[in-house]
Amino acid sequence: MGEYSKALSSYERSLEIRKIALPPNHPDLAASHNNIGNVYTNMGEYSKALSSYERALEIQKIALPPNHPFLAGSYNNIGMVYDNMGEYSKALSSYERSLEIKKIALPPNHPDLAQSYNNIGLVYNNMGEYSKALSYYEKDLEISLKALPPNHPDLATSYNNIGMVYDNMGEYSKALKYYEKALQIKKIALSSGHPSTACTERNIEIVKKKMNLSCPIQSICYPMIMARFLMINVIDQLFEHYNQNHSKILMIGYLKLNIKKFQSSSRKSQRSITRTRNIGTNEQHLSISI
Repeated sequence: MGEYSKALSSYERSLEIRKIALPPNHPDLAASHNNIGNVYTNMGEYSKALSSYERALEIQKIALPPNHPFLAGSYNNIGMVYDNMGEYSKALSSYERSLEIKKIALPPNHPDLAQSYNNIGLVYNNMGEYSKALSYYEKDLEISLKALPPNHPDLATSYNNIGMVYDNMGEYSKALKYYEKALQIKKIALSSGHPSTACTERNIEIVKKKMNLSCPIQSICYPMIMARFLMINVIDQLFEHYNQNHSKILMIGYLKLNIKKFQSSSRKSQRSITRTRNIGTNEQHLSISI
């Protein structure tokens, strides 16, 4: 948290200087607001992040062409904040606007298009609209297979997300197929013992348990047998989320400290899906990452 405070102080000082030195709607002012928004996002202060991102977008709409990639980045960031806040309809609207711009501004198989499809799929998954989520995740995978090396970690994420949708839909054999593809890539692309690899291994373990519980007694023994595995999986998923969004570290610590209390619970636990990839505008707008 201390490092975020230092970053925030530096970005705010930079913004103050730019406000004096530059015209009121200069793109570099938008970059400063965006950087401040990124810090607030990482700190989990989503209302403040949203305010900064919206100010960046406001300036970009005046200073840049209507289909400039920087606008897509700002819409994406706004969508990400709404997603984190649980305001899924607003997140969906912003993500879709970002995708519209990217379709015009970027080549058809650009990785940033895949990221947009992934983000929209995530929102639909959070809304429980699994068929729509699957459609967008498959489009993400289709582009990623063309745009990325065969063992790129983002491909593993795409396979894992599709597996989780099939898991949520109760199609466990299909879920297992995609989880195993994700694991195969992670074992090559990531370091030994990486939390993301452990997460996928846990997904495979759980879905195999589900596939074996197909008899009538399942309705009786399933909650007791699965509670432990589901809660541990929540922890693993949070670790994977943490690798992409550091703002959740306090939640992970809390759950780790209280894991024993949950292991004996028979309540159903909802697993966290792999979160949206954090796409932010870099400090220098000449080298934006959207």
